[in-house]
Amino acid sequence: MSDAKPIALIEAITQALAYELRNDDSVVVLGEDVGINGGVFRATAGLSATFGTERILDTPLDETTIAGLTVGMASQGMRPVAEAQFDGFMYPMVDFIVCHAARMRYRTRGRLSCPMVLRVPWGGGIRAPEHHSEANESIFTNVPGLRVVMPSSPARAYGLLLAAIRDPDPVIYMEPKRIYRQYKELVPDDGEALPLDVCFVLRDGSDITLVTWGAQVKETLEAAEALAKDGISAEVIDVATLTPLDFATIAESIAKTGRCVIVHEAAKTAGFGAEIAARCAEECMFDLVAPVERVTGYDTHIPLFRLEMKYLPSVDKIVAAAKRATAHS
Repeated sequence: MSDAKPIALIEAITQALAYELRNDDSVVVLGEDVGINGGVFRATAGLSATFGTERILDTPLDETTIAGLTVGMASQGMRPVAEAQFDGFMYPMVDFIVCHAARMRYRTRGRLSCPMVLRVPWGGGIRAPEHHSEANESIFTNVPGLRVVMPSSPARAYGLLLAAIRDPDPVIYMEPKRIYRQYKELVPDDGEALPLDVCFVLRDGSDITLVTWGAQVKETLEAAEALAKDGISAEVIDVATLTPLDFATIAESIAKTGRCVIVHEAAKTAGFGAEIAARCAEECMFDLVAPVERVTGYDTHIPLFRLEMKYLPSVDKIVAAAKRATAHS
């Protein structure tokens, strides 16, 4: 649209929610403070005034109830979009997500589905207290029946959220809150969804493949720029949909570059990067000329703000890993 203005990732979330609320009467939004207050991060600001309290539901401070309501509404023909106010608040929701939402289609042999979205402000980097900075995506990538999606830019946030709401099965939609307002880009409000289950190649390269998702896309792209100054051509892949994983795109890149570095802020042990590394070993062994490197958080809780940025993967750490890999020939 010609009158569209650049918006931040958090505004792209609001824009996508408003589009679906306008165009699909089965869509409802629910969660703690999402109505009158517009959400703790203001992702739902203005929606209650526009669509009313029957479509934008303020719930009690009870994550278990939010999850149960969401599964119930989704199984009966609605398309609820629930918010877990912070990533660390998801754990009371796990019973309904794992035991019911993820199993609905399987349990009923396809007679029922569960077209719900759980929006989750995710990850560290905002100086939050305990339970407010979790990188817990691998818990949910291990659950059959769930899609796990994580946008890394305003445009991808808009397009992927539209696709998630329209999907007939449950989607865990994790929003990297560190980049909610980090930068803006033009995002036309045209209702065009982006494909789920697809990796996005953000930068072409020939020497090494850098694989990442969420907030770490920023540091990974900056690392690619730094590597270019040293004559190393890095291809950058944004996984975007963690499960189901589009490994074909990653494998195609590795066949070209012969090297791979995986970057994520979750703990290293059993992080989702370990799954990608295992697939590399299984399917790309004869293309690799160097061991797969992982640049991750540590096997501990994300610390409070004094040490928080030391925990998160940095540009320097990514560059160092890439140089180790490219030292092999």
